Amino acid sequence: MDISYLFFILLFVVAFLYASVGHGGASGYLALMAIFGVATAVMKPTALLLNLFVSMVSFIQFYRGGYFKAKLFLPFALASIPLAFVGGLIHVDASFYKKILGLLLLIPIARFIFFQNIKTQNTKTPNLPLALLIGAAIGLLSGLIGIGGGIILSPVLLLLGWANMKEAAAVSALFIFVNSSAGLAGQLTQGVQFTDQMYACVIVAFSGGLFGAYFGALKFKHDVLRYVLSTVLLVAVFKLFLT
Repeated sequence: MDISYLFFILLFVVAFLYASVGHGGASGYLALMAIFGVATAVMKPTALLLNLFVSMVSFIQFYRGGYFKAKLFLPFALASIPLAFVGGLIHVDASFYKKILGLLLLIPIARFIFFQNIKTQNTKTPNLPLALLIGAAIGLLSGLIGIGGGIILSPVLLLLGWANMKEAAAVSALFIFVNSSAGLAGQLTQGVQFTDQMYACVIVAFSGGLFGAYFGALKFKHDVLRYVLSTVLLVAVFKLFLT
Protein backbone atom coordinates (compact mmCIF):
# COMPACT_ATOMS: atom_id res chain seq x y z
CA MET A 1 0.00 0.00 0.00
CA ASP A 2 1.92 3.04 -1.31
CA ILE A 3 0.46 6.24 0.17
CA SER A 4 1.52 9.87 0.46
CA TYR A 5 1.68 12.49 3.18
CA LEU A 6 -1.55 14.00 1.83
CA PHE A 7 -3.27 10.70 2.54
CA PHE A 8 -2.21 10.85 6.19
CA ILE A 9 -3.39 14.46 6.55
CA LEU A 10 -6.79 13.59 5.11
CA LEU A 11 -6.90 10.45 7.24
CA PHE A 12 -6.48 12.55 10.39
CA VAL A 13 -9.31 14.88 9.32
CA VAL A 14 -11.61 11.97 8.47
CA ALA A 15 -10.98 10.24 11.80
CA PHE A 16 -11.52 13.53 13.66
CA LEU A 17 -14.88 14.24 12.08
CA TYR A 18 -16.25 10.69 12.22
CA ALA A 19 -15.23 10.26 15.87
CA SER A 20 -16.88 13.59 16.73
CA VAL A 21 -20.26 12.05 15.84
CA GLY A 22 -19.54 8.60 17.30
CA HIS A 23 -18.36 6.77 14.19
CA GLY A 24 -15.24 4.73 13.49
CA GLY A 25 -14.79 6.23 10.04
CA ALA A 26 -14.46 3.12 7.86
CA SER A 27 -16.53 4.58 5.02
CA GLY A 28 -14.25 7.63 5.04
CA TYR A 29 -11.08 5.52 5.16
CA LEU A 30 -12.37 3.37 2.30
CA ALA A 31 -13.17 6.51 0.31
CA LEU A 32 -9.63 7.82 0.79
CA MET A 33 -8.08 4.50 -0.16
CA ALA A 34 -10.26 4.37 -3.27
CA ILE A 35 -9.12 7.87 -4.29
CA PHE A 36 -5.46 6.96 -3.71
CA GLY A 37 -5.79 3.71 -5.66
CA VAL A 38 -5.26 1.22 -2.84
CA ALA A 39 -6.01 -2.39 -3.84
CA THR A 40 -9.45 -3.64 -2.78
CA ALA A 41 -7.88 -6.65 -1.04
CA VAL A 42 -6.10 -4.25 1.31
CA MET A 43 -8.96 -1.77 1.77
CA LYS A 44 -11.31 -3.92 3.83
CA PRO A 45 -8.94 -5.20 6.57
CA THR A 46 -7.24 -1.79 6.85
CA ALA A 47 -10.55 0.04 7.34
CA LEU A 48 -11.71 -2.48 9.94
CA LEU A 49 -8.42 -2.22 11.84
CA LEU A 50 -8.64 1.59 11.93
CA ASN A 51 -12.25 1.33 13.04
CA LEU A 52 -11.30 -0.59 16.16
CA PHE A 53 -9.13 2.17 17.55
CA VAL A 54 -11.20 5.20 16.53
CA SER A 55 -14.59 3.79 17.53
CA MET A 56 -13.35 2.69 20.95
CA VAL A 57 -11.89 6.06 21.87
CA SER A 58 -15.09 7.69 20.60
CA PHE A 59 -17.24 5.34 22.68
CA ILE A 60 -15.24 6.03 25.85
CA GLN A 61 -15.79 9.78 25.52
CA PHE A 62 -19.54 9.47 24.92
CA TYR A 63 -19.87 6.84 27.65
CA ARG A 64 -18.17 9.16 30.12
CA GLY A 65 -20.70 11.79 29.11
CA GLY A 66 -23.51 9.44 30.20
CA TYR A 67 -25.03 8.98 26.73
CA PHE A 68 -24.71 5.19 26.32
CA LYS A 69 -27.92 3.09 26.55
CA ALA A 70 -27.10 -0.62 26.90
CA LYS A 71 -30.70 -1.74 26.31
CA LEU A 72 -30.69 0.05 22.96
CA PHE A 73 -27.31 -1.35 21.97
CA LEU A 74 -27.79 -5.05 22.80
CA PRO A 75 -30.39 -6.21 20.23
CA PHE A 76 -28.50 -4.62 17.36
CA ALA A 77 -25.17 -6.05 18.51
CA LEU A 78 -26.43 -9.57 19.21
CA ALA A 79 -27.84 -9.87 15.71
CA SER A 80 -24.97 -8.14 13.93
CA ILE A 81 -21.85 -9.75 15.43
CA PRO A 82 -22.22 -13.29 13.97
CA LEU A 83 -23.24 -11.96 10.58
CA ALA A 84 -20.36 -9.48 10.52
CA PHE A 85 -18.02 -12.45 11.01
CA VAL A 86 -19.73 -14.31 8.14
CA GLY A 87 -19.46 -11.22 5.95
CA GLY A 88 -15.74 -11.03 6.67
CA LEU A 89 -15.35 -14.56 5.30
CA ILE A 90 -16.95 -13.74 1.96
CA HIS A 91 -14.73 -12.74 -0.96
CA VAL A 92 -16.31 -10.09 -3.19
CA ASP A 93 -15.26 -9.42 -6.79
CA ALA A 94 -13.29 -6.14 -6.95
CA SER A 95 -15.60 -4.49 -9.50
CA PHE A 96 -18.75 -5.46 -7.58
CA TYR A 97 -17.13 -4.36 -4.31
CA LYS A 98 -16.44 -0.88 -5.70
CA LYS A 99 -20.03 -0.44 -6.86
CA ILE A 100 -21.47 -1.48 -3.48
CA LEU A 101 -19.02 0.78 -1.66
CA GLY A 102 -19.90 3.67 -3.96
CA LEU A 103 -23.58 3.32 -3.08
CA LEU A 104 -22.82 3.01 0.64
CA LEU A 105 -20.75 6.19 0.60
CA LEU A 106 -23.90 8.12 -0.28
CA ILE A 107 -25.16 7.34 3.24
CA PRO A 108 -22.42 9.21 5.15
CA ILE A 109 -22.75 12.10 2.69
CA ALA A 110 -26.44 12.37 3.59
CA ARG A 111 -25.58 11.79 7.27
CA PHE A 112 -23.16 14.70 7.49
CA ILE A 113 -25.28 17.13 5.45
CA PHE A 114 -28.90 16.34 6.32
CA PHE A 115 -28.87 14.47 9.66
CA GLN A 116 -26.58 16.68 11.72
CA ASN A 117 -29.18 18.58 13.73
CA ILE A 118 -32.12 16.24 14.21
CA LYS A 119 -33.90 17.04 17.45
CA THR A 120 -35.48 14.12 19.33
CA GLN A 121 -37.35 15.32 22.39
CA ASN A 122 -38.98 12.06 23.58
CA THR A 123 -37.34 8.82 22.45
CA LYS A 124 -39.44 5.72 21.79
CA THR A 125 -38.88 2.15 23.00
CA PRO A 126 -37.32 0.16 20.12
CA ASN A 127 -39.31 -2.59 18.42
CA LEU A 128 -37.26 -5.71 19.28
CA PRO A 129 -37.89 -7.81 16.11
CA LEU A 130 -37.20 -4.80 13.90
CA ALA A 131 -34.04 -3.95 15.86
CA LEU A 132 -32.76 -7.52 15.45
CA LEU A 133 -33.51 -7.48 11.71
CA ILE A 134 -31.76 -4.15 11.24
CA GLY A 135 -28.76 -5.31 13.27
CA ALA A 136 -28.44 -8.53 11.25
CA ALA A 137 -28.60 -6.71 7.90
CA ILE A 138 -26.05 -4.08 8.94
CA GLY A 139 -23.77 -6.75 10.42
CA LEU A 140 -23.60 -8.77 7.20
CA LEU A 141 -22.98 -5.65 5.15
CA SER A 142 -20.33 -4.49 7.62
CA GLY A 143 -18.24 -7.63 7.34
CA LEU A 144 -18.74 -7.86 3.59
CA ILE A 145 -17.61 -4.32 2.76
CA GLY A 146 -15.33 -3.52 5.70
CA ILE A 147 -17.33 -0.91 7.58
CA GLY A 148 -18.50 -0.90 11.18
CA GLY A 149 -22.09 -0.11 10.31
CA GLY A 150 -22.48 2.88 12.59
CA ILE A 151 -22.90 5.27 9.69
CA ILE A 152 -26.04 3.28 8.80
CA LEU A 153 -27.28 2.60 12.33
CA SER A 154 -27.00 6.19 13.55
CA PRO A 155 -29.48 7.79 11.10
CA VAL A 156 -31.82 4.81 11.54
CA LEU A 157 -31.91 5.40 15.31
CA LEU A 158 -32.59 9.09 14.75
CA LEU A 159 -35.25 8.64 12.08
CA LEU A 160 -37.12 6.02 14.13
CA GLY A 161 -36.94 8.23 17.21
CA TRP A 162 -35.17 5.56 19.28
CA ALA A 163 -32.32 7.85 20.38
CA ASN A 164 -31.22 11.47 20.37
CA MET A 165 -28.01 12.63 18.67
CA LYS A 166 -25.63 11.91 21.57
CA GLU A 167 -27.26 8.57 22.46
CA ALA A 168 -27.10 7.47 18.81
CA ALA A 169 -23.42 8.43 18.72
CA ALA A 170 -22.62 6.42 21.86
CA VAL A 171 -24.50 3.30 20.72
CA SER A 172 -23.09 3.53 17.19
CA ALA A 173 -19.51 3.82 18.47
CA LEU A 174 -19.64 0.54 20.41
CA PHE A 175 -21.67 -1.10 17.62
CA ILE A 176 -18.87 -0.22 15.21
CA PHE A 177 -16.24 -1.67 17.53
CA VAL A 178 -17.92 -5.07 17.94
CA ASN A 179 -18.81 -5.32 14.25
CA SER A 180 -15.32 -4.36 13.16
CA SER A 181 -13.84 -6.94 15.55
CA ALA A 182 -16.09 -9.67 14.15
CA GLY A 183 -15.47 -8.66 10.53
CA LEU A 184 -11.72 -8.49 11.08
CA ALA A 185 -11.77 -11.92 12.75
CA GLY A 186 -13.40 -13.28 9.62
CA GLN A 187 -10.74 -11.58 7.49
CA LEU A 188 -7.91 -13.03 9.58
CA THR A 189 -9.12 -16.55 8.88
CA GLN A 190 -8.44 -15.77 5.20
CA GLY A 191 -4.76 -15.11 5.88
CA VAL A 192 -4.74 -11.30 5.91
CA GLN A 193 -1.40 -9.79 6.91
CA PHE A 194 -0.80 -6.29 8.30
CA THR A 195 1.96 -4.03 6.97
CA ASP A 196 4.00 -1.22 8.56
CA GLN A 197 1.95 1.34 6.62
CA MET A 198 -1.23 -0.06 8.13
CA TYR A 199 0.20 0.51 11.60
CA ALA A 200 1.17 4.07 10.62
CA CYS A 201 -2.43 4.61 9.53
CA VAL A 202 -3.60 3.37 12.95
CA ILE A 203 -1.45 5.96 14.75
CA VAL A 204 -2.72 8.83 12.58
CA ALA A 205 -6.38 7.73 12.73
CA PHE A 206 -6.20 7.13 16.48
CA SER A 207 -4.82 10.64 17.00
CA GLY A 208 -7.56 12.19 14.87
CA GLY A 209 -10.19 10.07 16.59
CA LEU A 210 -8.95 11.06 20.03
CA PHE A 211 -9.32 14.76 19.30
CA GLY A 212 -12.59 14.29 17.41
CA ALA A 213 -14.22 12.26 20.19
CA TYR A 214 -13.17 14.79 22.81
CA PHE A 215 -14.55 17.78 20.93
CA GLY A 216 -17.59 15.85 19.68
CA ALA A 217 -18.64 14.93 23.21
CA LEU A 218 -18.66 18.70 23.78
CA LYS A 219 -20.71 21.04 21.58
CA PHE A 220 -18.05 21.58 18.96
CA LYS A 221 -18.98 23.34 15.71
CA HIS A 222 -17.37 21.67 12.71
CA ASP A 223 -19.58 22.66 9.76
CA VAL A 224 -16.65 23.37 7.42
CA LEU A 225 -15.09 19.95 8.10
CA ARG A 226 -18.43 18.25 7.42
CA TYR A 227 -18.65 19.79 3.97
CA VAL A 228 -15.00 19.06 3.20
CA LEU A 229 -15.48 15.41 4.13
CA SER A 230 -18.72 15.17 2.16
CA THR A 231 -16.83 16.49 -0.89
CA VAL A 232 -14.07 13.90 -0.42
CA LEU A 233 -16.67 11.13 -0.15
CA LEU A 234 -18.44 12.36 -3.28
CA VAL A 235 -15.17 12.33 -5.24
CA ALA A 236 -14.63 8.74 -4.08
CA VAL A 237 -18.14 7.78 -5.23
CA PHE A 238 -17.44 9.05 -8.75
CA LYS A 239 -14.08 7.29 -8.88
CA LEU A 240 -15.52 3.99 -7.66
CA PHE A 241 -18.24 4.03 -10.33
CA LEU A 242 -15.93 5.14 -13.14
CA THR A 243 -13.06 2.67 -12.51
